[in-house]
Amino acid sequence: MAITKQKKVEIVDEVTKKLADASSLVFISFKKLSVKDTIELRRMLRSENVNYGVVKKTLLKRVIDQKGIEGTYPELVGEVSIAYGMDSLAPSRLVYEFAKTHKEQVEIIGGFFEGKFMDKVQMTGLATIPSREVLLSQIAYLLKSPIQSLAIGINEVAKTKN
Repeated sequence: MAITKQKKVEIVDEVTKKLADASSLVFISFKKLSVKDTIELRRMLRSENVNYGVVKKTLLKRVIDQKGIEGTYPELVGEVSIAYGMDSLAPSRLVYEFAKTHKEQVEIIGGFFEGKFMDKVQMTGLATIPSREVLLSQIAYLLKSPIQSLAIGINEVAKTKN
């Protein structure tokens, strides 16, 4: 049964409101994904405040056209869903992690990040960036390393003078 024009307008308005605060959005191709796996994906995304939904591709194109995103709209083929959230990297990172265990069913096919369309390769690249906490710990280690080396050097010099 076809969706009425009024219902389409309501869906576009609803999705536009949901995406208003989203800093990134990932287009996900899903094939033969079971209900159990879909629930698992939704729970994983929800744990980090990332939303997930399935919207008709034509209605999604209308929403994105209203949002005014730069670049060319990617060709969406097959069954497509979206993951979006306030955190710029979380949607792509979480979908990428889920896709590792569900290679045949889930795949990132593109998205937008900071107001620009990104293709599959660019979104996958964003997904592999470590989380904020990991990056902060790496910076702390880098800052600690020279001081630690200096302390070891001073200690060795002190041993030779005794």
